[in-house]
Amino acid sequence: MGTVSAAEAAKFGAFAERWWDPEGPMRPLHRMNPLRTGWIADRVAAAGLAWAGLRLLDVGCGAGLAAEAFARRGASVTAIDASAEAIAAARLHAEQGGLAIDYRIAAPEDLAAEGARFDVVVALEVIEHVADRDAFLAALAALTRPGGRVFLSTLNRTARSFLLAKLGAEYLLRLLPVGTHDWRGFVTPAELARALRRAGLAVIDSAGMTMDPLTGAWRESRDLSVNYLIAARRG
Repeated sequence: MGTVSAAEAAKFGAFAERWWDPEGPMRPLHRMNPLRTGWIADRVAAAGLAWAGLRLLDVGCGAGLAAEAFARRGASVTAIDASAEAIAAARLHAEQGGLAIDYRIAAPEDLAAEGARFDVVVALEVIEHVADRDAFLAALAALTRPGGRVFLSTLNRTARSFLLAKLGAEYLLRLLPVGTHDWRGFVTPAELARALRRAGLAVIDSAGMTMDPLTGAWRESRDLSVNYLIAARRG
């Protein structure tokens, strides 16, 4: 799997059994999920795309937090991850919830090689963990139909993100297991925009995601210095 880091896949696979525990190791994602999926839903609607029957691919889906949210909106969801443990947990949870989601153990380049195409491709909290950023984005672009949308969320590489998302979240507040992130893998919005353009994708929107450290609640903001979302369009 060219874009997959085996070490990162193994690390997140170890969390699979507790992925759906809202107070477990994925607690920040549980609290962030309504904001990020809602932001994407608003932009899908603004693009004139109907959710009913929308072909959506969730890349690096983990155990399915975002995939289930999109399926409940009516999308036809395919979701992939390199971790067999995460996919097993995702399949079980979807089955228990009566959701039909096509979960696969795969990398995005695998589906691209098959000629798969989607209206919307999302990769949430993934790009900071991949082995080859440019190859990853090229695969996302190849998987998106002309005029389709690509959405990513990730972490900015700033002093503030090191203090809050690395030291604060992992070591001080224990919101995430220690070692979840490598700050050196974080990507600035400017770097990501350039990489998206190289892949043939044009950035059309972005927003910050800000967490209240006292309540754990997330809100949209103009502050992209730590967590942020970005939307792009394939020409």
